[in-house]
Amino acid sequence: MMKTILHKANERGHANHGWLNAYHSFSFASWYNPEKIQFGMLRVLNDDTIAAGMGFGTHPHDNMEIITIPLEGDLAHKDSMGNGTIIKSGDIQVMSAGTGIQHSEFNPNHDQHTKLFQIWLFPKFRNVEPRYQQITLDQSLQKNDFAQILSPNPDDAGVWIHQDAWFYLSDFDADFSKKLSLKKEGNGFYIMNIEGEIEINGEKLERRDAAGIWETNEIEIKANSSSKFLVMEVPMEQ
Repeated sequence: MMKTILHKANERGHANHGWLNAYHSFSFASWYNPEKIQFGMLRVLNDDTIAAGMGFGTHPHDNMEIITIPLEGDLAHKDSMGNGTIIKSGDIQVMSAGTGIQHSEFNPNHDQHTKLFQIWLFPKFRNVEPRYQQITLDQSLQKNDFAQILSPNPDDAGVWIHQDAWFYLSDFDADFSKKLSLKKEGNGFYIMNIEGEIEINGEKLERRDAAGIWETNEIEIKANSSSKFLVMEVPMEQ
């Protein structure tokens, strides 16, 4: 029997630090909600706006798969593996923190903010060698389709991580609908609606609403207006 949980945009945790305006889908930092700890192996989904010229100082991570998807503007990245890059809207970045990394992220522009999703998944394996990957996505593939942007397989489309997860970005026209099947039995879907309004099995998601759906092998997503959204297929158990 299919199970669904709805996470409305206005129910997320919120912290405005001035330089950082952050919305948390799951418990993070000083915001704790016992009913929103994680969805399967998805532990963090932060919707961050970073002010011009500001950012996160050097800080550590370990044993987490960390995915960054810029939505607007640029993000400068430096890490203890020697990477120093700029990621932009249309890119995706992943770090396997593994045995431990340190990194910093900041908005290099002095005239515009940067918006991004930062997503953490628990890894399939602990204490892996840290790694970094960044690619530019072909956004044309997202038009009225599920464009794969992440998988467990280095040879597949998108970036890869140490977890049996698949991510898709989509840009649907109004009234377009399409079905998506699980890649791995027992996984679940977590859908974040970025812009517009979509409908999944009769449940409407407006801007920044999200839904978790599991114990089903397939979902159908219909766009009620021109919409952009992120679908994350994740293991429900390790």
